[in-house]
Amino acid sequence: MRYVAFPTDGAGRNRLGGKGAALAEMSGAGLPVPPWFVVTPEAFHASLADDDRGALAAGDMGEIRSLLDRIRPCDEVMQEVTAALTRLSPGGETVAVRSSAVDEDGSEHSFAGQLESFLFVPPAEVAEKIAAVWRSGFSERVLAYRRENGLSSIPTPPAVLIQRMVTADAAGVAFSADPVSGRRGVAVVSGLFGLGTALVSGECDADTWHVSRSREITDRQIAIKTSAHSPAPESAEGVAAVAVPPEQQSCPSLDDEQVIEVASLARRAARHFGCPQDIEWAMEEEHLYFLQSRPITSLSALPDPDGALNIWDNSNIAESYGGVTTPLTFSFARHIYEGVYRQFCRIMAVPAPAIVANDSIFPRMLGLVRGRVYYNLLNWYRLLALLPGFSANRRFMEQMMGVKEGIPDEVLAEAVGRYRVSPLQDRLNLARSMAGLAMNLFRLPENIHRFYGRLGKSLAPPVPPLDELRPDELVARFRDLESRLLTRWDAPLVNDFFAMAFYGLLRKLAESWCRDTNGTLQNDLLCGEGGMISAEPARRVREMAEFAAADERLAELLATGEVNTIRLAIAVDPTLAGLYAAYLEKFGDRCLDELKLESPTLHDDPLPLFRSVGEFARRIRAGRATEAVDEGGIRHKAEEQVRQALAGSPVRRVLFAWVLGQARRRVLDRENLRFERTRLFGRVRRIFVELGKRFHADGILADPRDIFWLEKDEIFGFVEGTAVSVNLGGLVALRKEEFDRWRTMEPPADRFDTKGMVDHAQPCRATTAPAAAPDGDTMRGTGCCPGIVRGTVRVIIDPRGAVIRQGEILVAERTDPGWIMLFPACAGLLVERGSLLSHSAIVAREMGIPAVVALAGVTAWLRNGDQVEMDGASGVVRKLAKVDGGDNAE
Repeated sequence: MRYVAFPTDGAGRNRLGGKGAALAEMSGAGLPVPPWFVVTPEAFHASLADDDRGALAAGDMGEIRSLLDRIRPCDEVMQEVTAALTRLSPGGETVAVRSSAVDEDGSEHSFAGQLESFLFVPPAEVAEKIAAVWRSGFSERVLAYRRENGLSSIPTPPAVLIQRMVTADAAGVAFSADPVSGRRGVAVVSGLFGLGTALVSGECDADTWHVSRSREITDRQIAIKTSAHSPAPESAEGVAAVAVPPEQQSCPSLDDEQVIEVASLARRAARHFGCPQDIEWAMEEEHLYFLQSRPITSLSALPDPDGALNIWDNSNIAESYGGVTTPLTFSFARHIYEGVYRQFCRIMAVPAPAIVANDSIFPRMLGLVRGRVYYNLLNWYRLLALLPGFSANRRFMEQMMGVKEGIPDEVLAEAVGRYRVSPLQDRLNLARSMAGLAMNLFRLPENIHRFYGRLGKSLAPPVPPLDELRPDELVARFRDLESRLLTRWDAPLVNDFFAMAFYGLLRKLAESWCRDTNGTLQNDLLCGEGGMISAEPARRVREMAEFAAADERLAELLATGEVNTIRLAIAVDPTLAGLYAAYLEKFGDRCLDELKLESPTLHDDPLPLFRSVGEFARRIRAGRATEAVDEGGIRHKAEEQVRQALAGSPVRRVLFAWVLGQARRRVLDRENLRFERTRLFGRVRRIFVELGKRFHADGILADPRDIFWLEKDEIFGFVEGTAVSVNLGGLVALRKEEFDRWRTMEPPADRFDTKGMVDHAQPCRATTAPAAAPDGDTMRGTGCCPGIVRGTVRVIIDPRGAVIRQGEILVAERTDPGWIMLFPACAGLLVERGSLLSHSAIVAREMGIPAVVALAGVTAWLRNGDQVEMDGASGVVRKLAKVDGGDNAE
C-alpha cells in the first residue's frame, strides 16, 4: 500500500513516525502489542489540493492553518484506510487514533501530550479523527514546544497510528528506571482501574510500586481511587469518568505478580531499545498489552544514586594543583602518586599479596573533575586499611592530608571492610611494621644522603643537552629519571611520615608536659632552625635589592621596565649579573604552581623576580625596608619555657629533647627534600617542553606548548608506537575547548560526593551545608608563627604582577613556593587554606613572619585597605577598621 503501512512492511521512521517506529520494533521483538497500522505522512500530502501544496512548501503559517481547516483524507487514501480497518477490526471494533510524528517519542524530545489522540473511535469516524490529528501537528501548542526546544519552526505532517482498542481493566505507565531519583536498577509501575487516560491527564491518583532488579517490590503506595475512565464512544474523547465502588477504592489495581510482570515488560523494552524506557500498558482479562514506548528523556541529567560512592576532597592537594590543571600535569601526577604509594606500602611492610590484591587502589588516588585535581578520599582510606594499626592511623592520615571533615563510620566500614585483616594478623603486621619503622628511622640520615647522591647524578647537566636530543632520546631520558628517582622516592616518603609523626608527638608533649594551653609552643620551638632552603630565595632577593638600591635608575627599571631591557642592564653589571645567574641556577624552576608542568618558570619569564627585586630596592631607597625578623629570639623564649616546665623531670627532659630534635630534623629535611622534588619536576618539565618543540617542528602540533594538552602516555605512545590515536592536533583542539569551558563554569566544591559515573550528570556540590560566611570583626584560624601585628591588608588572589608594600599583611587563599618573593615585604601572613606543615606555615616560621592559616573565607571577609590585628600564636585575627569601596583582591 502507498499510504498505509503495517508492522511487517519494514517501513522506517520517516513513514511510521516516532511512535509507530517504536511499536514496529516491539512487535518484531515479540512483545504483546495490540494490532495496528499507520497512515503515513504521504497521505497528508496526497490529500492536499495543488495550491495548498505550494502554501505548505512556502511555510506560510497563515495559509497552512487555512488549508488545515478544510483538509480531509482523499478518496485514494480512504480506500487504503478502509481496507486496513477491515483487516484490523473485522467486527467493527473501535480503535485508537493517535499521532506519530517523526520527531515524537525521540531520545531528546518526547512531545508528550502535544498532539491529539482519540480513543474508542468507531470505524466510521476514523477519517474525521485522522484529519484532527493532522491539524494538531501544526497547532500553536506544538509550534511553541518546537521553539522552546530549538527545533525547526515548520513541522512535518505527522503519521497517524490506528490501533485496536484495548478495553482495560487496569492500565497505566511504567518506567524501566526511576525518573525521579535516577536509580537505574529500580523500575517504577503506576496503575489504576480502567483506562490509563485518567493517569496521563492527571485526573486520578494512581497506585505506584518500585521493583528492584531482583524482582522484589521494595515500595508501594496505594491511592484512594474514587473514579476511573471507561469507554464512552459517544463522547468527543471516547472516554468518560465513572465512579469506583467504595469497597474497591483502596484496593490495588494490580496484584504483586502483575506488578512484577509490568516491570519486566518495561525492562524488556529498555533492553531492546538500548536505553531506559517509559511505556504505556494495559491489562485486559489478565492479559498484559504493550501500548507504546519512549525513552526517558529526563534520566540523562540524573546520576544513579545506587552507583559506586566516591568522595572527592581537594584539601592540601589544592596547594600544589590549584585551579584547572592540564592533562599532561594530571597524568604525570597520577602516575607519580601510583608508584610512590605502592612503594610506601612496601616500606610499611604491607604483605606483597595484599598489595597485588588491591592493585586498583593505587591508580585512583587522585581524580580530575572538571579539570581540577582532587583526592579520591575513599581510596586513601582503603590504602590506610592495608597498613597495620588502621584505627590509630586513620586520624593521623586525616591530619597529614589536611582533611577538615572525616568520613562517617558507616561509610568507612563499607568502603574498607574487604581490605581489613583479622585482629590477630593486624597485630602481627603492626609488630613487623613497627620494627621496620624503627630500622627506617635509624637508617634515615644515611638513606637521605644516598638519595641526594642519586639525585645529583640524575639531575646533573645532561650530555648532550636536552635541546639536542631526538624525541626517542627525550623519552629515554624520562624513563631513566623514572627508574632512578620517580619510582625510588623512599627517603622523602619515610621522612614525610616521621615529620608528621614527630610533629604530632611534639605538640602532644608540649600540651601535656609543658602546659601549653595555646597550642603554639611546638611552632615556636621549630622557628629559626636554619639551613631551610625555602627561606633562601627571600634572602637572595633582599641581597639583590640592596645592591640595586644604590642606583635609582636601575631600581626603577627593575620595578617597571620590560624584560629584555632589564636583562641588558643586568648583563653590564658583573656583580648583579652574578647574583641573578646564581639565583636562576638554583631556583629557576621555582615558580607559581611549580608542580604544574605547564607553569612558566623563571627561566621562561624572570619578570616576577625582577619586579620583586625592584620593589624591594624602592623601599630600601625610601627608608621603608624593615630588618629581617630575629627568629632566634622566638625559639630561645620557647626553649626557656620548656626548661622551666621540665626542670624537675630529667627523664621527660631527655625524651622531650629527643622528640624535639627529631621533629626539627625531619621538618627541615621535609622542606628541603620538597625543593629537590621541584628540581626533579623542573627536569621533567624541560623534557616535555623539548618534546613539544620537536612535535611542532615536525608539524604534529600547531604550537610547542600544545604538548601540555596531551597525556603522558599519549605522547610516549606516539613516539614508541603504542598510541591508539595519532591525530594529536585534533586531541589538543578538543581538550582546549573542553578545558576552556571548565574555566568558565562554577568550579566544583572543595568536597563533594559522586555516585556512579563520575563525569556524568554529577552536581559536584558540597554534601554538607557550606560554612557560614565570616561575620563580625573576629576570625580564628591556626596560628603558625607567633607575633602580634597591626597593619593594612593586601588581598592577593594571583601573585603574578602583584605588589605588596612594606609592612602590609598579605592575605591569600593559598600559597606555594612561587609566592616566596612576596614574603620579605609583608609584616604578616593570613592564608585561607593550609595546615601547620604546609609550605607557607613552615617558611613563615623559618623567616619569623607572624602567620595564621586555615582561615576559611578570609579572602572574602577582608578587603584591600582594611586594618587588622593578627596574633600568630593564638590564630586570632581582628578587624580594626573597614575601608569603604576598597578592592576585593588583586
